[in-house]
Amino acid sequence: MRGTDFMNGGKTMVEMDAAHLMEREVVSCEADTDCQFLAEVMHKRNFGSIPIVDGHSRLIGIVSECDLLNAIIKGKALSKTPASEVMTELVVSIPEEMSAEEVCALLQARHLIRVPVVDKKGCLVGIVARRDILASYLESTLGALPHF
Repeated sequence: MRGTDFMNGGKTMVEMDAAHLMEREVVSCEADTDCQFLAEVMHKRNFGSIPIVDGHSRLIGIVSECDLLNAIIKGKALSKTPASEVMTELVVSIPEEMSAEEVCALLQARHLIRVPVVDKKGCLVGIVARRDILASYLESTLGALPHF
């Protein structure tokens, strides 16, 4: 779940950083995970991508819906294709300390939907999506949002 300091501490968007905005319970997989499994998780959990980590939780790549569709177009059987074959390796990631304003600017400039958050060792600690930023903004200005 996203950090909730802004709800409890009354932080404004200007005072928030990636640690406040991020989803902390990130589903990640390792490079040898088959793409069929990744596709199933993305479908069931309504994710657009899954970070790929090494055995020490360091971010090494990301597999997106686009990557999976490209594999299908190339005739690859997802059940026999490891994440390492389709993942984007030069992943844009951000530190927990990056300001909310900087996160917004990065997402907009790079046309990203979400960005992984890493600690100083490069370990995956969260993910921030555009939707998280919008929700944080609304909650910081309007209070707790109703669930529809």
